[in-house]
Amino acid sequence: MPQISNESVLSALKNVYDPDLHKDIVTLKMVKDVKISGEDIDITVELTTPACPLKDKIKDDCVNEIKKQIPSAKKINVNMTANVRSNLDDRKSSILPNVKNTIAVASGKGGVGKSTIAVNLAIALAQQGASVGLIDADIYGPSIPLMVGIQEKPRIFQDTATMKMVPLENCGIKIMSIGFLIDDDAPVIWRGPMASGAIKQFMSDVHWGEIDYLIFDLPPGTGDIQLTLVQTIPLTGAVIVTTPQNVSLIDVKKAIKMFQRVNVPILGIVENMSYFIAPDTNKKYDIFGTGGGEKLANDLSIKLLGAVPINAKIREGGDKGSPIVVESPETEEAKRIIDISKNLAAEISINTLSDKTPKVEILLGD
Repeated sequence: MPQISNESVLSALKNVYDPDLHKDIVTLKMVKDVKISGEDIDITVELTTPACPLKDKIKDDCVNEIKKQIPSAKKINVNMTANVRSNLDDRKSSILPNVKNTIAVASGKGGVGKSTIAVNLAIALAQQGASVGLIDADIYGPSIPLMVGIQEKPRIFQDTATMKMVPLENCGIKIMSIGFLIDDDAPVIWRGPMASGAIKQFMSDVHWGEIDYLIFDLPPGTGDIQLTLVQTIPLTGAVIVTTPQNVSLIDVKKAIKMFQRVNVPILGIVENMSYFIAPDTNKKYDIFGTGGGEKLANDLSIKLLGAVPINAKIREGGDKGSPIVVESPETEEAKRIIDISKNLAAEISINTLSDKTPKVEILLGD
């Protein structure tokens, strides 16, 4: 029996493909280490995100291919690690130098649960090992402080020649919101340029540190804040939140068109309040209609990241500062959100590695 070698192991692993990226893990440089001790093999595979939805499949495929091509191998150990790839751009790097990816969570209209999805997505990504930041970009109606249960104000420190704020932390994520800086009952009576200026400060004047995913919870619609964001930094992409009914879908199309016109990739659609399951009978009710998000995704050739049912626990968790993926991770709703976070991470990896994200500066009219 020929001796096991690094070359024979790598040859076997060339048959293991990342189903999302459509290339083998050797070509993708995901195999980081191969150790051979007699007939035992130990390899390290570095995924493009800790939230990879195909982690277990890739691991099993590695073991199966090595067994198939190297019958003499006895103990095969596959260590799975992750390193989120960065969406490189000079403009982003100058403002957010240690942030790898920037994602906008948007909607065409209010009342679709966009902030709830943004908060739970951020926490779900962090629960799987990613470093995550969340910016509450809804200056006029900041709800994130309540939803994550934070009441204190951010600390300010001297960073070289400038003063910077330290984002507050809870549920494993770093968070910044105008709600941390004003009283709960104080309205934000600002014109558009002032609100836009606050968003710029949340990027440039906050010490974010190393972040894999920085999520922006945008206000509804297609106004000043959205335009400021895409003018200031090139976004990795946008997630669009909708509900199934037609009145929501009409407005969602406008939000999608806005991002497409400024060359921001649409990473996918999330259908919130998709259906209701009666707790006493387990019967499913399509309160707001059915299939709207899926039809929209198919019509526009955009990925449907997933659908989240209605559950009073989602509202209760947001009201008491303990989102459902923290409070009740065993529920179907929490599991759906976790699956959506994995699908989102996969889409970001696909866009980053295929170089789909535009690197050109977007110039908009006044």
